[in-house]
Amino acid sequence: MSNQIATFLLAVQFLTRIPIPSGNLYTPERLNAAAGYYPLVGFLIGGICAGVFWLAALIVPIPLALLFAIAAGLLLTGAFHEDGLADTFDGIGGGHDRDQALAIMKDSRLGTYGTLALIMALAIKFVALIALPSVWIVAALIVGHGLSRLSSVIVITTSRYARSDGKAKPVAEGIALSRLLFAMGTGLIGLAVASHWVPITALAAGLIGLAAGHAGMRFLFERKLNGYTGDTLGAVQQASELGFYVGLVIWLS
Repeated sequence: MSNQIATFLLAVQFLTRIPIPSGNLYTPERLNAAAGYYPLVGFLIGGICAGVFWLAALIVPIPLALLFAIAAGLLLTGAFHEDGLADTFDGIGGGHDRDQALAIMKDSRLGTYGTLALIMALAIKFVALIALPSVWIVAALIVGHGLSRLSSVIVITTSRYARSDGKAKPVAEGIALSRLLFAMGTGLIGLAVASHWVPITALAAGLIGLAAGHAGMRFLFERKLNGYTGDTLGAVQQASELGFYVGLVIWLS
């Protein structure tokens, strides 16, 4: 198996619950390099969700088909990013200082802030997507999942790791420029393909919404943590994905 294929499979293994033969995939260096494939894995997740939506919409009403698609995303990832969002809000909302916030985020129990954040995130996702034409929903799921993973890669590149250990520690030193460029190129290709179904101006509005979600979430946690954690990467992904969907709705409105 080539190193690049192994690196991609490790990215799939890290971000999803898709069964991947473990073998000797993991090394800290390879996990670091795998960040370059995050957007590609995101497009894979989004493509599966879009496929579920399209197939389900053939036999059930659109709202139910969309619920099935969102559920498919949760199953595919094991709610990996949603868990990060909840932990981030519990830590930031309940922690009086940086150390307490980090300690709360490491606690596996779900608190009030995290519960409310999860409910609101899922509600916004459903309401925003259901407001779009069906063909846009398919494109939005694919692009939203892909570009929101690129948003997390940008955090890794431009911020610092706030813990001394943790799942995201192997990427704490950032990623190579070539990996960042590959991730950005993957995102641009996804946008180019989506432009066949969604107007460029609408995609631009989605990108503005994604950037707003990215910036807003970083403002929320970086002030207190002075950096990022694995949980906050999940929170940025979620905020960016939701921002993309909301941007499309605003353009359509």
